[in-house]
Amino acid sequence: MELIHLAGTEKTPEIILNPEGQLSFVGRSIPENSVGYYKPVFDWIDGYAQSAAASTTVKVQLDYFNTSSSKCLFDIFKKLENIHKSGKSVTIEWCYEEDDEDMKEAGEDYQSIFTMKFSILATN
Repeated sequence: MELIHLAGTEKTPEIILNPEGQLSFVGRSIPENSVGYYKPVFDWIDGYAQSAAASTTVKVQLDYFNTSSSKCLFDIFKKLENIHKSGKSVTIEWCYEEDDEDMKEAGEDYQSIFTMKFSILATN
């Protein structure tokens, strides 16, 4: 597995996928074609699942994401949930601006769907 680093833009988050078990999504996610943008992430996680680290931590710190990105995040979490169900530790660190109730609630919504550990963390 290779480390993947996609630089962030005004419309896409910075994404780091480290095969040692650290993944991060930071910034804004409003790409014109979310599925196309996230396809390399889906593919990487599929490969990673074959030999995942004993512990995986996923930092999600998005200041905004559109509906199609929300579906992509759901699909990413579903793949990570499968890794969790295989007996590996998976923790999602959902970071949101302290005064951003919408992002906090989005994290809580994902937390209510999946069984892997979610930490909902306010930042300032």
